[in-house]
Amino acid sequence: MRTVRDTSGEWEVPFYRALLGADGVILVGGGQSTRITGILAMAQDVPILPVAAFGGGAEQVWTNLDKVRNHATDEDMRLMGAPWSPESATDLVATLVRHADERDARARGERTRARLHRWAEACVILAAGLLLAAALSAIPLVGGPAPASATSLAALLVAPMSAAVSGALIRNSFGEGGSWLHAGVRGLGAGTVSVLLYVAAQLLTVPDLLDMLDARRLLFFVIPLGFSAGFTFDLVLERLRGEGQRIPAAGAAPDDGPGTASSAT
Repeated sequence: MRTVRDTSGEWEVPFYRALLGADGVILVGGGQSTRITGILAMAQDVPILPVAAFGGGAEQVWTNLDKVRNHATDEDMRLMGAPWSPESATDLVATLVRHADERDARARGERTRARLHRWAEACVILAAGLLLAAALSAIPLVGGPAPASATSLAALLVAPMSAAVSGALIRNSFGEGGSWLHAGVRGLGAGTVSVLLYVAAQLLTVPDLLDMLDARRLLFFVIPLGFSAGFTFDLVLERLRGEGQRIPAAGAAPDDGPGTASSAT
């Protein structure tokens, strides 16, 4: 253990600073400083043991703890507020140790969840990169102009759909950590609709397109189209939701903005 001397000249500064790193706090009697100590401990989720039997600030903290609890059970509250007895010290210390162990377990659980989240995020980003690489690899694999076949049509649809899922996953990594599955499915839907609409427009313009299909040339366009559709779908959806919230209800007067006034005669 290393002792660091505080040169502030005020006991409150090092005392309250050390409180934030304490494994637990026992409050017995005391006055205003004891009550402040208890309030700070409750706010920072530090295991706290106010012994109400001796009154003072500790009893006030016990009253406050009954409203906040900070993981204290009904039995814990009863034990803290019970009259003092020969067994009280042992029981109270055991309660404080249990609270400290539970806090450590919660902290370990949070660290584990954070590591799993980072690992899952890295895996999803890797999957997005692989999907995009797979979509681009279809360009050199498909042949030149030829009558449409199952292979060329599959490449024309699967490649941009893979790029759309990749774009949606990459876009989701920029946000606040929404559902990766939902983002991927939304991107897949947006990419599929965009590519099908483009191909349908080409078929309407060139009815015999499938008789001599140049899938490689089309892939140079539909892959970026699918990626853009997946990447921007959530952004467009948020914009549409925002516009929908600003639309006035039926019968409501339009908002002319600040600084305007209307009068009737």
